[in-house]
Amino acid sequence: MSHCEQMRHRIDSDQGKRMITRREFGKCATVEPVFGNLRGNKRLDRFTLRGQKKVDRQWKLFCMVHNIEKLAHHGYGI
Repeated sequence: MSHCEQMRHRIDSDQGKRMITRREFGKCATVEPVFGNLRGNKRLDRFTLRGQKKVDRQWKLFCMVHNIEKLAHHGYGI
């Protein structure tokens, strides 16, 4: 049985149908708006630092700014 056939069988099963239904109705978080905000609004098209540790720190800084803005705009209680 090929990989595609195995996956089709898993998706067509009862458990697979329940999993797909959960995804379609917004039970899972989607991360695309975060990347869109960082790239479009914060202009993070490329990292300005070099090296894995420096890039990791820069990425975490941008994510922290994104999360702080979410708290500032939407409040803490949500």
